[in-house]
Amino acid sequence: MYPEYLVEPMRAELTNVGFEEMKTAEDVDNAISSEGTVFVVVNSVCGCAASNARPAAKLAAANEKHPDKMITVFAGMEKEAVDRARSYMMPFPPSSPAMALFKDGKLVHMIERHQIEGRAAQMIADNLKGAFDQYC
Repeated sequence: MYPEYLVEPMRAELTNVGFEEMKTAEDVDNAISSEGTVFVVVNSVCGCAASNARPAAKLAAANEKHPDKMITVFAGMEKEAVDRARSYMMPFPPSSPAMALFKDGKLVHMIERHQIEGRAAQMIADNLKGAFDQYC
């Protein structure tokens, strides 16, 4: 677990643009199992989250078509919520950062850490926007 003062600015990068922080497994269950589309970001303190994942998520969130809900869990913090979110992302192995799009509770699009590392935020955002245009 990281000190809260360290992760608060990283959380705020997403919550300030409309993401809702999930702190419990029940929060995650309620969000993902809801009707419609849900975009999940597994946030992280790593460099690729700071330079690629969070900027990409913010760019994608501004797309004309966007998910009904945007939620985030923070790896290394709320373990129960993160583990539950990752359980919905199976068969993909746990990674952070990671991004997933669900429609009516079913995983329809996934971006793993290896697809985030070394890629420009705009490239990742364009991938997400394509998924939003298709499913939202």
